[in-house]
Amino acid sequence: MHVETFIPFVLATTLILVIPGPTIILVVSQAVTHGRRAVIPLVAGVLMGDFTAMTLSLLGLGALLSTSAALFSVFKWIGALYLLYLGVKLWRLNPQDIPTRQKATHPSAGSLFTSSFIVTALNPKSIAFFVAFLPQFIHPAQPALAQFPLLGGTFLLLATLNAAVYALFAGQLRKHMRKGKIRRWFNRCGGTALIGAGIFTAGMQRSA
Repeated sequence: MHVETFIPFVLATTLILVIPGPTIILVVSQAVTHGRRAVIPLVAGVLMGDFTAMTLSLLGLGALLSTSAALFSVFKWIGALYLLYLGVKLWRLNPQDIPTRQKATHPSAGSLFTSSFIVTALNPKSIAFFVAFLPQFIHPAQPALAQFPLLGGTFLLLATLNAAVYALFAGQLRKHMRKGKIRRWFNRCGGTALIGAGIFTAGMQRSA
């Protein structure tokens, strides 16, 4: 792949990833709520979710979502309802003050992985995104099979690094949020953001 094609792809992908979406909102909220130990399973879930969405897109599901209103609606409502569920759950969480030397309780790594995986993989727009975005950087004179792994691998790497940076930063914030009232306020802000993301997802329209 030519450098003049690859560098714009990296820059465009980075810009898209940096803008917080439902996945990043979830990662930040969970990392602040459960601490830095939650970073690895959350980021792993994002990686596998993006990999699943990209794989399904390359297998043709993205094109099918773009043409099938019924299938698009199924993916849309599953993702929207799950975001609403996570938002309400986070809103209702009632954290207590954490003494300096007391270890916080954490959910299982599996549940954290599952939540970030589902939110990332079941976003219908992210599946359709791979179909519409990646092909624009495929050089027609070069073998496509050699370019897709490079572009896809680069996207997965950037998406993983982006989620990790957000999660680590959010995990650091937890150290400065020992008071239950402060953490409760943040949880409700995060829960509201997730509920808003769920409502936004539910209002998505299929691309023409």
